[in-house]
Amino acid sequence: MRKLVLALALFSTPALAAGDILMHRDPGCGCCEQWAARVRQTFGRNVRIVDDANRTAFQQQVGLPANLVSCHTAIVDGIAFEGHVPIADMRRVLASRPKGVRGLAVAGMPVGSPGMEVPGVRAQRYNVIAFGAARTSVYAQH
Repeated sequence: MRKLVLALALFSTPALAAGDILMHRDPGCGCCEQWAARVRQTFGRNVRIVDDANRTAFQQQVGLPANLVSCHTAIVDGIAFEGHVPIADMRRVLASRPKGVRGLAVAGMPVGSPGMEVPGVRAQRYNVIAFGAARTSVYAQH
């Protein structure tokens, strides 16, 4: 059932080209643009940004636990990425596709995470959390 809901969410978005990356964000969020630019550059694919004032519904459709929310949710090759997930962690989960993992999340907006760098301000430590239907676990620490 969850796969059906995710498929409907992906296909109900207007005109996604094959290989496009879908990203729902809080309307007007600037840091999301910076993160999307890195994803675009790394993966060489278009990032379709949807300003979504009701992102909670989209987050629920992809199975994101409420305690892991951030400012944007992207779908890359069927895996959800919530917030400012580092590119290296994205590549690793996309290559390994661990059983039971629906996505990775960086809760909140930690300073120093991709797209949240502030010159002269020390980066915060943060965890990248893997989430799935059965559980969550720390996937990486930064």
